[in-house]
This record gives sequence, structure tokens and C-alpha cells, in this order.
Amino acid sequence: MEILALLTDPAAWAALLTLIVLEVVLGIDNLVFIAIISNKLPREQQQKARRLGLSLALVMRIAFLFLIGWLVTLQTPLFDLGLEGTPNAYGEPSFETSFSGRDLILLAGGIFLLWKATKEIHHLMEPEDNSGDLLDKTPGITEISFSAAIAQIIALDVVFSIDSILTAVGMTDEIAIMVVAVIVTVSIMLVAADPLSRFIERNPTLVMLALAFLVMIGLVLIADGFGFHVPKGYIYTAMGFSIGVELLNMVQRDRARRRRAQEAQTTEEMQ
Repeated sequence: MEILALLTDPAAWAALLTLIVLEVVLGIDNLVFIAIISNKLPREQQQKARRLGLSLALVMRIAFLFLIGWLVTLQTPLFDLGLEGTPNAYGEPSFETSFSGRDLILLAGGIFLLWKATKEIHHLMEPEDNSGDLLDKTPGITEISFSAAIAQIIALDVVFSIDSILTAVGMTDEIAIMVVAVIVTVSIMLVAADPLSRFIERNPTLVMLALAFLVMIGLVLIADGFGFHVPKGYIYTAMGFSIGVELLNMVQRDRARRRRAQEAQTTEEMQ
């Protein structure tokens, strides 16, 4: 009877659609990370890693939904350093010195993401120092193992899943709506994962851009852990603008390549 009431309630449908859009936006970070890590595997293992990583993300999100009572306690301060930041324009401390379980998880996830993205950027910039962790498929470069890729994906899945579910809790109180939204969101990510990974692999310049995004996301997670709440709209607007500029660069490079090919062909015909 309760399910039927939800199906006929316009407010429930509005909440579901809003939550799906929000979860898809929040899932972009997770999807980019999975795409970059999976592209470092042998080609025959890449799709398996993406699907397994996203399936684990779905399982985690649904499990956390049924542990909402425990998740809410993660927002309760565990300890306070007793320091006060410089008051802002509203007379409030500029940063928090009390830390909850959620804050510590965000800090750990942000530090891991910052370390991982910075390490990959270094390997791209200094390939001769590589010890087997490059993103490209240069001959002779050792790729990471399947288990290492899955372990890294799981570590970030936990962080993104907790953040995602706590956001969902603030949108609606209905577990059924949240479960449906999570299933639809992860299904969309499963469909988008392979095309996104292939697109990144075909366009190496996007790898550096994606790693820069992960650095920014890591910094945002760390800032959030310290109480600096950066609106997600700013982050995704910056990401969208950067992607737009890079797409224009790709079009320009493609046209220049075609023009050079046509000129070379014309020269050969004249000779």
C-alpha cells in the first residue's frame, strides 16, 4: 500500500528525478577515477574492472542506505582541537576544529585522491622515472595488476558512496526512493563508463585534464573535511568549461591534421 502511494504521489516522483540528477552529478567524480584506473589495465580486463567497480559502488550505496541510522552518527563530532579560526564576515569561525567520522573519511579520501592524482601526473611528466604505474600504453610500460586497480576503486567507492548517501538523506526520507535513485544512477554510470574510458584513451591530452580534475576534487574533499563547504556547482562549472576548451582544441588539431594531409596529397599529385 505504501509503495502504491509513492507511485501516485507527484512529490515522490519529483524527489526521485531530482535525486537521480543530483546523484549522477555527484557520480561524475567516481566515474572519472574508475575510467582512469581501468585504462591502466590490459585491454581484456578493462571492461571487467569498470563493471566490477561500479557494481561494488551500487552494493555499497544500497548497504549504506539500510545503515542510515549509523551514517547519520558519522556527522556527530568525535573530538575538538579547541582552536578557533579567524571570524568571517558573519562573526563565525572561518574553519571548524571539531571532526566527525564523516570529516575523517572525507579527509582520508581527499588525501588519497590528491596523492594518487599527483603521482600519476608525475609519471606522465617524467616517464623515464616510471616504476610501472603509467596511464598510457607505451610499449615496455608495466601495467598495474587487476587486484590493485580494484582495491583503489573500492577505496574511493567508500568515500563517494558515503558522501552520496548523506546527500540523498537530506533530499528525502523514503528509503524506496533513494534505492531506486541509486540503482538508476549506477545503471547510467555503467552505460557511460565504457564510452568515457575509450574517449579518454583515444585522446591522451584528456588524461592530464582528468587528473587535474581529480586533484581539484581531492582538495575539495579535504576542505570539506575541515569545514570549508565549496558549492559543487562551482566545481562542475569549472570542469565543464575546461572540457569545452579542450574539445575546441581537439577540433582545431583534427582540422589542422586533415589540412596537412590534404596538402601533402595535393603535393604528391602535382609531382
